Amino acid sequence: MTRFRMLMALLILSAAAVGASEPADTLTRFQGSYEAEFSGTLSQKGTHTPFWLVSNRGGLGSVRTDAGFVRGAAHGLGRIDERWTWSFGADLVGSWRSEAPFFIRELYGGIRYRDFELTAGSKLETDRLVDMRLSSGDLLFSGNAMPIPQLRLAMPDYLMIPGTRGWLGFKAYFSFGKFTDNNWLKDFVRPGARYTRNVLYHTKGLRIRVGNLDKLPLTFEGGFEMASQFGGEIMKGDSVVQRLPHSFKDVIKVIFAQGGGGSDLPGEQSNALGNHLGEWSARINWHTPGESMVSLYYLHFFEDHSMMTFDYTWHDGLWGLEFKLPANPFVSKVVYEYLYTKDQSGPVYWDHTPEVPEQVSGRDGYYNHYLYNGWQNWGMGIGNPLIISPVWNKDHSLAFQCNRVISHHIGLQGEPSPHVSWRILATYTRGWGTYSVPYKDVKRNVNFLGEVTGSLPSLKGWSATQGIGVDRGSMLGRSYGGMLTIRKTGIL
Repeated sequence: MTRFRMLMALLILSAAAVGASEPADTLTRFQGSYEAEFSGTLSQKGTHTPFWLVSNRGGLGSVRTDAGFVRGAAHGLGRIDERWTWSFGADLVGSWRSEAPFFIRELYGGIRYRDFELTAGSKLETDRLVDMRLSSGDLLFSGNAMPIPQLRLAMPDYLMIPGTRGWLGFKAYFSFGKFTDNNWLKDFVRPGARYTRNVLYHTKGLRIRVGNLDKLPLTFEGGFEMASQFGGEIMKGDSVVQRLPHSFKDVIKVIFAQGGGGSDLPGEQSNALGNHLGEWSARINWHTPGESMVSLYYLHFFEDHSMMTFDYTWHDGLWGLEFKLPANPFVSKVVYEYLYTKDQSGPVYWDHTPEVPEQVSGRDGYYNHYLYNGWQNWGMGIGNPLIISPVWNKDHSLAFQCNRVISHHIGLQGEPSPHVSWRILATYTRGWGTYSVPYKDVKRNVNFLGEVTGSLPSLKGWSATQGIGVDRGSMLGRSYGGMLTIRKTGIL
């Protein structure tokens, strides 16, 4: 099917959803919604779409100028009885001047029994300790890239531990999946360059919550998460250079972050099998009268084992301060974040040998890996987008070329009326490149987004969003442009 035909088919599906009349009676055992959307960007200067018109949008948008997309989505939640519920979601996107003319953003089904939910397919990640609209982005899962198809067992809500009188709860998740960007990788990399296809994916995490708002207006949330890339084949064009281990024994080693066997590559033997990375997170919330709140949070990212524990001083991290203000027509929430990733366990790395038994685990190389394509999906970084994603690389390298940064970020939002809302993102970043390939001079970047969303009471479910983005600095170059999004939502 040609690109034009795919776009037309999706437009027809979206139009059908928009034109569907809402039922007079809603089933008590089912809740569903649909969404149809058209969005386009125009950039007046520069070679790319401004940064915040592309980043942290779940894979929507394109770094190429004058791009756009049309999408149709539907989500539903049904109840079987008091213990069992089920869910589904589909989000289909057609685009122009993007990384693919058509892609499946979400397609999943889920079944839940009491506190446990099993989900199969691609589903956007939304459960983070940071505000995903105003934050610069979580260090492990920011919502910057498209979701990865996976089988995921999770506890969506906190399970309160008996005997703690509502003071202590926890939730957890465990998943396996597979990357779907094989064709994009082959088309993106330079001729003759290596890439890894059919990469497998594993994640796990645990989060706790301490606090009882009936007794004290102070709560704490904190967690530990790990993610892994493993398996697949190293490619050069259409030729397989090497197949990477993915047997049942290898899966067990990946789960427990153990080293490979004697037949694996030397780096896979001395370190953990596959690419392992993770995050410690902590957030303190002070709840004031009404719905206002003040929060302080810290995210600590680590690669492999070197910064997972306190063997090395934790210099790097994302520090954030969030204010949820009392109801007013001006500003409803303010976020400030400071990101520092220059240390990465220090500039020296040495794997112990019989001759020199000392181990120095520095030069972590955030988001990069010597075998895998790095912590990205379809070119967009899965972690914080301020470590610039490979899709921006003019040389078509798959590397994150600047992972040593210092950044200041501000996010604000408000709702002057029930039919008008706005948000602003402003970021200043300095970049030093990487330890392996440092910049000759420090590069700087300024990224700005101003966005207004409005709706009319007479047009139920319809809204429009106008965004303006500006980039300045030597890291991405100068660019400014706008985005217009028209959206229709409704009840199934």
